[in-house]
Amino acid sequence: MATRRQFIGAIPAAGAAFAVGGNFLLENSPARASTSAQPLPSHFHPKGKAPSSFTKAMLQDAKATLPFTDVRDFEEQKKGLIAPMTDMKIMADAGHVAWDMERFQFLDQQEEFDSIHPSLHRLSRLNNNYGLYEVIPGIYQVRGFDLSNITFVRGKTGWIVFDPLVSGEPVRAAWTLFQKHVGLGLPVTAVIYSHTHGDHWGGVRSIVDEDDVRSGKVAMIAPAEFMDLTISENVYAGNAMNRRLFYQYGLLLPAAPHGYVGQGLGQGVSAGATGLIAPNRFVSDPIEEFEVDGIRMIFQNTPNTEAPREMNTYIPDMKALWMAENIIASLHNIYTLRGAPVRDPLNWSKYIAQALQLYGQEAEVMFASHHWPRWGNERVQDVLRAQRDLYANMNNQVLHLANQGVTINEVHNVYRLPKGLQEKWYCRGYHGSPEHNARGVIQRYLGFWDCNPATLIPLSPADSAPLYVEMMGGPGKILERGRALHDEGKYHLASEILNKLVLAEPSNGDAKDLLADVFEQLGYQQENPGLRNSFLAAAYELRTGIPQGETANSSSPDVIRAMSTELFLNFLGIRMDSRLAEGMRFTVNLIIPDNGEKFIIEMENATLTNIAGFQSPKPDLTLTINRSDLEQTMMGVKTLEAHLASGAAKADGDISVLAKLASTMVDFDPRFEIMPGTKARTTVIAHADPYEAVPTKPIAE
Repeated sequence: MATRRQFIGAIPAAGAAFAVGGNFLLENSPARASTSAQPLPSHFHPKGKAPSSFTKAMLQDAKATLPFTDVRDFEEQKKGLIAPMTDMKIMADAGHVAWDMERFQFLDQQEEFDSIHPSLHRLSRLNNNYGLYEVIPGIYQVRGFDLSNITFVRGKTGWIVFDPLVSGEPVRAAWTLFQKHVGLGLPVTAVIYSHTHGDHWGGVRSIVDEDDVRSGKVAMIAPAEFMDLTISENVYAGNAMNRRLFYQYGLLLPAAPHGYVGQGLGQGVSAGATGLIAPNRFVSDPIEEFEVDGIRMIFQNTPNTEAPREMNTYIPDMKALWMAENIIASLHNIYTLRGAPVRDPLNWSKYIAQALQLYGQEAEVMFASHHWPRWGNERVQDVLRAQRDLYANMNNQVLHLANQGVTINEVHNVYRLPKGLQEKWYCRGYHGSPEHNARGVIQRYLGFWDCNPATLIPLSPADSAPLYVEMMGGPGKILERGRALHDEGKYHLASEILNKLVLAEPSNGDAKDLLADVFEQLGYQQENPGLRNSFLAAAYELRTGIPQGETANSSSPDVIRAMSTELFLNFLGIRMDSRLAEGMRFTVNLIIPDNGEKFIIEMENATLTNIAGFQSPKPDLTLTINRSDLEQTMMGVKTLEAHLASGAAKADGDISVLAKLASTMVDFDPRFEIMPGTKARTTVIAHADPYEAVPTKPIAE
C-alpha cells in the first residue's frame, strides 16, 4: 500500500498521530439507539471476517448505555463554519497525496456499522469537520486538514499562528482557504508552538520564512527547552516507536468499516514535507505575560503534562483560553502505546486546576489544538473541572488499588472511572484508554514487576511457549479449544492459548489464522482507536506478513540539525552493538570550533560514552570539525572521510579509530517482527543471534 508507506514517512520521530462534514446522521438523534445496523461492505482482506453475534451484541449494549441524547458536541463542532474545504485531497509537492479526507466519507454515509464501536463512530464523524471556522471574531481555526488544528489570531499588524500542523502542504492549503475568506492579505507576524510534539510544528515552513524569524520580523514563541525536548523524547527508541506506530496508528489498514476509522485526536497524520524553525523567544517563567503583535497574552507553562514541555495561553482581552493539548475531547494518554515516557496524571490535573482558577473563572471560550471549541463560561468550567478530575482520579484511584495489592497485570480489569466521568463524552477513552492508562500509572510508580517472583526473571515468550503447548496436549488440542472459545465469543481466553501456540510454532498457519480471527473481533469491540488499530494490525500481519520495501525516513533535515551534539553522540552509543566492540579500547577528543563544544568520547568495556566539556590529556585521536560540517555527516549527506579529504575536518592521531567505531554501528530496521512467523527470512544462519542487527557501512567510507 503506497499510501500507507507515504503516511508513515511523514511522521517525525520527535512527534508523536488527521469532507466537508455533511448532515451528521447522529446529530439531534436521540432515537439512534433503536436503529438497526446496515449491511457492511465486503471486507478489505480475503481472510477477513464479519463481526460475530457476540461482537454485535456487545456493541448494541454499548449503544444502549451511552449518553447519545447529549448532542452538544455536534452543536459545537459545526458552530462558526465559514467555508468548507471542497478539495477532498491535498497533494504533496513530491507528487503523492499528502492528505485524503475522501477516504473517511463512508463514516457519514451510514448511521451505524456493526464492526465499529458506536462511540468511536460518533467521534470519527465529529472529526470529519473539514474547513474554516470562526471561534470568535479575531480567532479562527482550520480543522480537519491534519491530526491537529491550525489556529489564527488577529494581531495588530498581521496573524498569529498557533501550531502549524504536521506537514507543509496541508498548512499551505489551510492558509489559502483562510486568506480567501478572512485573512485580508495580512502576513503572519508570529507563530506559537504550544508544545514539543511533531503535529504542532511540522508544517511551519509553509507559513513563514526562516530568515524573517532569524531577523526578528516574525516572532517564534515556544516553551523553554523546546528544541532539546522536541528531539530527545523519542530519538533514543525512535526505531522501535516507528514500528509500534504500525499498531497504534493502524498504518497498514485501509480506511474502511472493517479497518481504520480514525485516530481519535483527528482522522490521521498528513504525509507532506516536514520542517522545523527554531524559536526566537522562549517562555521560561511559570506564568509569563507579554504582547504578541500588540495582543496581550498570558502564557502558563505546564511542563511534564501531555508533553515534556507544553504551555497554555490566555488572551484576556478576548476572554479566550487556549489549552494546547492539555484538554481535548477525550481522555488522553498517560501511557502511549507507540512508546514514550509515562506521563504524570496528578501533575497534569493540577495544571488544569491552575488554569481553571487563573483563567477559567472568566473565559468565555476555550479552544485547543485538537477537536472543537467550548463556548460560554459555564461550559468552559464544566469541561475544565471534569478533565481535572479525570486525571486526578486515574492517578489517585489506581494507586489506591495498588496499595491494596492490585498489580500491573490486574489493574486494567479492576479500575473503573467514576460513572459521572464515564457519562461525559469528552472523558471517554478516544486517545488514551482507561485500560492501558491504568497500567501506565502503576508502571510510572512501581514499574513492570507484579511482585510475584515467578515473573521477576521470566523466560522469553518463545522459550516458554513450547512447554505450554506440550502441557496443553499439543497444537491439535489448542486449536480445537481455541476454535471452541472463539465460537463461544470468549476471545480473550482464546487469545491466551492461541498466542502460546503461535509463539511455539511460528509457521503454523492454522494457528495464526485463528488468532487473527480472534484479534479481529476484539478490534471491532474497542471504543479506543489505538486499541482497535492494534488488534486489527496484528490480525493483518498474521494473515499477510510484514510488508517489505521502502521504509519511513522519520527525521527531516531540520530535525537532524536540531539535535544537540551530545544527543547525537548518545544515540551513537545506542546504535553501537556491544558484541562487535569486545576488546576495543580508544579515546577520542572531539573539538567543535564554531560553537566552542568539546567532548571526550571513550570506547571501553564494549560501551561507548561521551562527556561534554572535557578533553583527554592522552587521546588516541583528536577530531576537529565545525558543527555545521558535522551536521552534514549526521544527515548522511557527507562522510567524515570526505570532510577530512577536503580539509573541513582535521584528525590528529590514530585515524583507524574511526573505522573501528564505524564497524560497530548498525542500522535499525523498523520492520522487525512483532507477531511470530510474520517476517520473511531469505537467509537463515544456524548460529545467528535472532536479535543481531546488520552492521552499517563505516561512517568514514
